[in-house]
Amino acid sequence: MQAQQKIRQAHILLITLRSLGTEIAKNLVLAGISSITILDGGVVTPADLGAGFFLSECSDQNIIGTSRAQTALPILQRLNPRVAVHADTEDVRTKPSSYFMPFDVVIATDLDASTFNIVNMAARVYNRPFYAAGQHGMSGFIFNDLIEHQFVIEREAANVPTKTGPESRTRSVVEVQTRKDEDSGKPMEHVTKKEKYSTFFLAEDAPLSAAYQSNRRRRRLVTPLLPCLRALWEFSRLPGKTQAIASREDVAVFTRLAMEKHRALGLPAETLTPEVLRKFTQGLNCEVSPVAAMLGGQLAQDVINVLGRTRQPIQNMVVFDGDAMKASMFALHPEGELGNGIFETTSKEMEAVNAAMAAGAGAGALSMQL
Repeated sequence: MQAQQKIRQAHILLITLRSLGTEIAKNLVLAGISSITILDGGVVTPADLGAGFFLSECSDQNIIGTSRAQTALPILQRLNPRVAVHADTEDVRTKPSSYFMPFDVVIATDLDASTFNIVNMAARVYNRPFYAAGQHGMSGFIFNDLIEHQFVIEREAANVPTKTGPESRTRSVVEVQTRKDEDSGKPMEHVTKKEKYSTFFLAEDAPLSAAYQSNRRRRRLVTPLLPCLRALWEFSRLPGKTQAIASREDVAVFTRLAMEKHRALGLPAETLTPEVLRKFTQGLNCEVSPVAAMLGGQLAQDVINVLGRTRQPIQNMVVFDGDAMKASMFALHPEGELGNGIFETTSKEMEAVNAAMAAGAGAGALSMQL
């Protein structure tokens, strides 16, 4: 009941309502949250009519060029009249960090890496959980930064009681309570655990966990889509570049970056094939509805778990391969402090984030100020 109450009181911010954002919004509204705000400065394009089912319902109307958020608003509202649905048609890069304070969870989709970084930092200033997600054809990803998140697992007590203390680099047991189940009379453990997280900016080039580094067989199983995503994020920061591969020169630059990221992760050279690179680049900026449904469903379910604090959440990157129908999770963290220890919010840092958000500065400029 407590978990359901927290879900019903949640205020969610969702940035960008394309195919992936549509799936996330649908699942969260049907789950019965208190309110959702759609922040999207984009307008409806012909591609939106084929990928976003909210907008496809309006295909008999002349909605091309209208606000994507405003047009989808009444259809989203009809899914659950008890949920307050709001639309904000401004660009997220114009928002100050204080804009994110009223929300319980901030979800950003289909943005470039620099904007993901800025929104993540702004959400951290107010201790707000942050999710980033993107789709590229048959592949996609989910990232989360929950800063420090506690959750409770209920299970039958074993012969050896659970001890408090670290379980891994990111997870620790902070409290254990034993109670008798009212129906069966068996002793049950209520184990409170805490997970620590790092930011998108720090996770972008973080190494694989020690379990992968010490095991070549496990490294062979790491999807080559991970270095491809990292290469795309770095490519989009180059002068004059976006998240689009538009020329032979772009292909050459992206391929070089992907190979560099692949080697940095210590992955076998033979797993990054020309076929993998070709499929990934051809899928850029393409929306495939079943892939959006898979990613959107998983992200929305994780948000519900985080709000209810009853299950272990994602830690901290999921890479989805639609061709293989696999969603692999990786804990990507740099050396050093995690959680709140990454940076302590000060008035100077707050001013830096506000200035970067107001100016639409990239992640590099923001990180230098911080």
